[in-house]
Amino acid sequence: MKHNNKLILGLIAAAVLLVIILTFGAILLLGSSGNLSLGDTVAVIPLEGQIAYGESNILEGQLANPETIENSLRQAEEDPTISAIVLEINSPGGSPVASEEIMSAVKNCSKPVVVWISDQGASGAYLVASSADKIVASPSSIVGSIGVILSLTDLSELYQKIGVNKYSIKAGEYKDMGADYRNLTSNEQKMLQEMVNQDYDYFIGLVALNRNLNESYVRSVAEGKIYTGSQAKDLKLVDETGGKKQALDLAARLGGISDSYRVITITPTQNLEDVINSLSTSTAYALGKGIGSFMEKGAVEYNIS
Repeated sequence: MKHNNKLILGLIAAAVLLVIILTFGAILLLGSSGNLSLGDTVAVIPLEGQIAYGESNILEGQLANPETIENSLRQAEEDPTISAIVLEINSPGGSPVASEEIMSAVKNCSKPVVVWISDQGASGAYLVASSADKIVASPSSIVGSIGVILSLTDLSELYQKIGVNKYSIKAGEYKDMGADYRNLTSNEQKMLQEMVNQDYDYFIGLVALNRNLNESYVRSVAEGKIYTGSQAKDLKLVDETGGKKQALDLAARLGGISDSYRVITITPTQNLEDVINSLSTSTAYALGKGIGSFMEKGAVEYNIS
């Protein structure tokens, strides 16, 4: 009886092994015929426009929402056919919190991430780029602007000229700090400056850590200055200068692809309801539905040059 049980178990194990071998062989066969790729794909994820929470709309233009970027990165991470990621950045920056959220998502990727800066990768967008494994920037791109700005507007004189008497009823000395109907007091100016300085020091520290640079060096090249891609390379803010193909080739090599590779672009789908929601007010952004599903577009095959 024991002998028969062992024989049955052996036959079951052999059958399972045969199924695994046949399945793996079919995958390889399909991959060689172009219907399925096994780890020979580089995913491109666009990050375009101002980095902010919310959805793109006509008034604010293109927005790079952290949730969208994180979902795209997650999809690339979970796809076994993808070996590396190119984050294609064209952004002036934006919300410090949203930028840091995307930076953390890039930093936590298990697959190699190469950033390609096309037209611009400044401020918060550069913070995101700094966390990648490598940065490639177009030679004439705008890079840097490592700094923090808090913009306020004093319209008190304009209100007086047009006969508008705008005021508030408040509880708390600083509750209307930054209101457009009056200027800042000296104490408020000092308070806000201290906050901006603290955020600036934090920004410097993150870039220094991500790029493995000394904080004093980063501070010396920061100060809100902008550079061309070529200048940024000389200053160690980017690793290479070049076009998208160079970034793709670099990502493929980092992903262990030694020959030809496919390129797919991961973008969020957008249906009619998304378009209508994008035209709504900021309140509707919080009440509307989420980003939705993602899809892969237009696989293209390249050879590493």
